[in-house]
Amino acid sequence: MALSQNAELLSDFWLSQFLGRLHPMLVHFPIALLVFAAFLELHTLKNFHQPLRKAIGLLVTFGVLSAVISAIFGLLLATNEATSGSTLDIHKFLGFGSAVFGIFLLFFSKNAIEKGDSRSIRTYRAFLFLTSIGVGFAGHFGASLTHGEDYLTEVLPGNSETSAPPSLTIDLATFSSEISPDQEIQLVTNVRSVFAHNCYKCHSGAKIEGELRLDEKEFVFAGGESGPILEPGNPEKSELIRRISLSKNHKDVMPEKGNLLSKDEIRLLTLWVEKGAPWPDGVEQQSVYRVAALAPRKPELPTPKSGLQNPIDLWVNQYFEENQLSWGEQIDERTFIRRAYLDIIGLLPSPEDLKALEGDSRPNKRSILIQSLLERKDDYTQHWLTFWNDALRNDYTGTGYITKGRYAITDWLYTSIRENKPYDQFVKELLNPDEKSKGFIEGIRWRGTVNASQRTEMQAAQNVGQVILGLNLKCASCHDSFISDWKLEESYAFANIFADTTLEVSRCEKPTGVMAKTEILWEELGEIDSLAPKAEKLRQLSEQLVQPANGRMYRTIVNRVWKQLMGRGIVEPVDEMDNEPWSQDLLDWLAVDFVENGYDLKRLVYQITTSRIYQTQVIKVASPDQLLGENFKFQGVIQRRITAEQFADAVGKIAAPLFDSVEVKFRPYELIPEARPNLSYTRASLVANNEFLKALGRPNREIVSTSRDSQASLLQALELSNGEKLNKALAKGGEKWAEAYSNPEEFTGQIYQNAFLRKPNSKELELAKKTFGAKAEPDEIQDFLWAIFLSPEFQLIY
Repeated sequence: MALSQNAELLSDFWLSQFLGRLHPMLVHFPIALLVFAAFLELHTLKNFHQPLRKAIGLLVTFGVLSAVISAIFGLLLATNEATSGSTLDIHKFLGFGSAVFGIFLLFFSKNAIEKGDSRSIRTYRAFLFLTSIGVGFAGHFGASLTHGEDYLTEVLPGNSETSAPPSLTIDLATFSSEISPDQEIQLVTNVRSVFAHNCYKCHSGAKIEGELRLDEKEFVFAGGESGPILEPGNPEKSELIRRISLSKNHKDVMPEKGNLLSKDEIRLLTLWVEKGAPWPDGVEQQSVYRVAALAPRKPELPTPKSGLQNPIDLWVNQYFEENQLSWGEQIDERTFIRRAYLDIIGLLPSPEDLKALEGDSRPNKRSILIQSLLERKDDYTQHWLTFWNDALRNDYTGTGYITKGRYAITDWLYTSIRENKPYDQFVKELLNPDEKSKGFIEGIRWRGTVNASQRTEMQAAQNVGQVILGLNLKCASCHDSFISDWKLEESYAFANIFADTTLEVSRCEKPTGVMAKTEILWEELGEIDSLAPKAEKLRQLSEQLVQPANGRMYRTIVNRVWKQLMGRGIVEPVDEMDNEPWSQDLLDWLAVDFVENGYDLKRLVYQITTSRIYQTQVIKVASPDQLLGENFKFQGVIQRRITAEQFADAVGKIAAPLFDSVEVKFRPYELIPEARPNLSYTRASLVANNEFLKALGRPNREIVSTSRDSQASLLQALELSNGEKLNKALAKGGEKWAEAYSNPEEFTGQIYQNAFLRKPNSKELELAKKTFGAKAEPDEIQDFLWAIFLSPEFQLIY
């Protein structure tokens, strides 16, 4: 109480208000000063002690001080103006985070100048670049608060206010003074779509704020705690129209959370009220969400084209022609072999591998190479083990293993991947498991009391839905979903298949007294005997879910593999298979072809990687958001960052192993004698999770993880700059290379060949000579390796 009173007094004090309003002016100082300091620092990479050092120090000092002052004034501004919202929260987090980083930056700057060793200099530079990036992003979100979230993007092509949002499927200009019954249905269907996408989170059966519900006709017209929200025929007197038309910082604006309605959406609702708010009977039964077909479909292949033998390329070519897009250039042998090795077995190719490919005169040599990689059973398995461990939340240590509330499936999983078990059989053994494969549907038995939506039976329903069916049941595990048509009762009916006894339905964690039915999510797939014991229910589920009639299951897996190899799914996100694919024909054809050819995952990998489109130049995107946009156009393979495991394996090959024997939790040769590794180091996929792997993106695997962020993060930058594990490997690598080669020019060439499959160019070689002199010391080679491993050429699959 006292705290809130003090805040109120502070907000009423004129000086506090005045200082707060200086924030927008002050915030430009740290952005300009620190970014300019970082720019100057790039010119000192070869020699830290340069005349620029004093100027950089002054810029850093004043930049950090202004960042701290700006953060304080910003807090005053937010308090005085009573601003709130997620954008402000992000702005505050980045602003205060950058200020804190800046304080550390001052310390490390002084430390680097005094000590002058490579480690302290690297630490200082890491904090300088991270602080500069932080204040830049803080400024971006500050601009979004001031000018709107679309301040930058609204001027880009395709973002004009005349383009209708995804929730609108009608042209408002076609509605005259008198509208037909069909137009009434079209109008209210689009109105319900706007409500569903913007309002259901707070105003539906799942959550009711202000006693207002917008998910059913009777509730819309009944209004909320303040009375009716609309007056049919009179939008000017309708509270709904008034609120959605307010500016974003107004206390009455709706939606108060998230993005405001677009101009087209506001026009739609206004037109609907103006026309008398028609709502014909029967509209409630129509889904406002896109629902993908369940049944398989195999469209006829496009007409063959010269030079396009792979069916995938025929579909891609048809898509390109329809969208007026051009084929990218084919990649050279060096780029191809590196991409194929990393994508199929997760390892870097050797210079000898490249030389062999370049010397091969056979016209189908790339297809032969891909087949040879797929035949390297254990290399293939140890790479794809990471993919499946993430998806099936299988790990070697973690929550539940100590208390026996969780079971690993590693032995079964490794053998299944290595044998290339048909995918239908793979899924059947997950759903109707033996002791070795039961860990997936058994989930995690958390200690203590858990929410009803997290009991193991519901975990099984959620995880099977997400991984195998590309379906999100998490919202519908607590209440009726407001992002799809799935209902709470349907989730419980599916979860009941995995239960020993009949489950009682709980809505928002409160028992309802209603006992769940026992049903598959789609009645077309058959029935489950609700009176049968659990083992029999699982057997029935395993048989019915994998039948070819379940086209959704096979679209889901081909979409996942496509994303793994191409960087973006045909449908995105890959767990939302009701979303629009960029090519429905390609997705449908691939899924049926997969079924007709024995559910063969290796064949699917071969089919994709031997396509012409896989072997074109990468497409670079500035932000992952571009891959999720409604206006996404497929043009080819998306440039990706290598995974934590791929990075660790590459460092182990070129420098020294990162992991010791204690961290190895799974040894394949104990299961399969011929799986004994032929490498001098242990693959990262086989070791327990640790701070290094987590920093580089490996999830903790207590929840399903079907995608990893390919963007660099602050945590990654810190780990790669100052992490102990990488530093030790680099130190050993420096000693190894110093011992093997006395001539700096020779070992420079060898390192470039191993890391990049190319010789250093004249500029790179000249720089190495200047850096090392006549003989390189191990610590100098260590720094050189660090620079190699942090370069984009090493970290990206291009």
